[in-house]
Amino acid sequence: MIIRKLHLWVLGVVCAFVLTSGVAGAEMKRYEIDAEHSAIGFSIPHMTVSNVRGQFTDVSGFVELDPDSKHVKTVEATIKAATINTLHEKRDSHLRSPDFLDVEKYPTMTYKLKSYRKTGDTFTAMGDFTLHGVTKEVTLIGRFIGVTKDPGGNSRAGFTASGRINRQEFGIQFNKTLDNGGMIVGDEVTILLDVECVRAKTSAP
Repeated sequence: MIIRKLHLWVLGVVCAFVLTSGVAGAEMKRYEIDAEHSAIGFSIPHMTVSNVRGQFTDVSGFVELDPDSKHVKTVEATIKAATINTLHEKRDSHLRSPDFLDVEKYPTMTYKLKSYRKTGDTFTAMGDFTLHGVTKEVTLIGRFIGVTKDPGGNSRAGFTASGRINRQEFGIQFNKTLDNGGMIVGDEVTILLDVECVRAKTSAP
């Protein structure tokens, strides 16, 4: 029994070393977010009976990853709040106002990765999300779609992910009560991400 336990312990140590060495030895490459081929979207309940969807059309940032192991080390993204688009200009103007995003005072939203765990092509990423001047930890769950070459020979990587935040926790509190007791705008916002990145070009020595 003692020998068997010792064997299992040694095996566990070896497995842990191999997994850790694989991540530590990963060759990280910098991929920049391709805003033209990415969608930073959201969905929020409206009148308790439907959902309003929209997206932000200006995002920049980068991802550091190993294209072979699909391990991600760093994610940093900046979104311009004024580029919100729900396909309704009057509503978008209200969302830009101090009632909601207050884009004059808080022109950007940011996300910075703190931890990343993957199982196969599925990952769980936790990072600091700053919205409306408030920073909270937000968890994103998604899939690393893969890496490919485009016709120009550039390496591209794709991700899809989703998460949830409560807008009240970020100080966005505007609302009105309906006759049935419900709210015009829900508090829970679903984040919907489709991100494409292209390998950053290195300058010649």
